[in-house]
Amino acid sequence: MATAAFEELVEDFEFLDDWEDRYRHVIEQGKAMEPLDEAFKVPATKVHGCASQVWLQPSIDKGVFKFDGESDALIVRGLIAVLRALYNGLPVAEVGQVDARAELERLGLNEHLSAQRSNGVRSMIVRIQEVALASA
Repeated sequence: MATAAFEELVEDFEFLDDWEDRYRHVIEQGKAMEPLDEAFKVPATKVHGCASQVWLQPSIDKGVFKFDGESDALIVRGLIAVLRALYNGLPVAEVGQVDARAELERLGLNEHLSAQRSNGVRSMIVRIQEVALASA
């Protein structure tokens, strides 16, 4: 069910031997994202339940789901990039069918994130799925 972009990320992670290398790779993914336009950093796009400031701006074009995001924390920005690889480009009707926890386990992220970061990732996933469900 994962997108080609996420499968590519999984392959990249398979070549990284330890968590520190993977952690750096997640951060690099976030740095590579275009910054979110300041106009979208508003209460309506803010994700609550994250230790850091997080904004997600979803869009649906011709039934295809996409979102952009931003955070004030480098690792969280990287986690947004990971979630973008997982969800962007899916038909909106398929977004809710993604087992994000299982997909993220393929990267080994679940066991290395703090409880606060894990809660933040869950909050982002819930927001993504809510938007998709409301649009389906």
